Amino acid sequence: MNIKILGSGCKNCTTLYGYVEEAVKELGVEANIEKVTDFKDIAAHGVMKTPGLVIDGKVMVSGRVPSKYEVKEILSQ
Repeated sequence: MNIKILGSGCKNCTTLYGYVEEAVKELGVEANIEKVTDFKDIAAHGVMKTPGLVIDGKVMVSGRVPSKYEVKEILSQ
């Protein structure tokens, strides 16, 4: 699983990254987690409001921080 956290490194982006790390560990899934901070790369995903959560090339969340529970639900799909 390839997971990208899109954002400039703001507090919300950092929070989402932490939730994703915790969820991956708790679920026991193998994942490559990458921070994407370049605005060209972020815009290439069609995300105009950060933070964004992209899993295997598909934008799952944009413009808000989902709860850790929601992140686990998304990763379980």
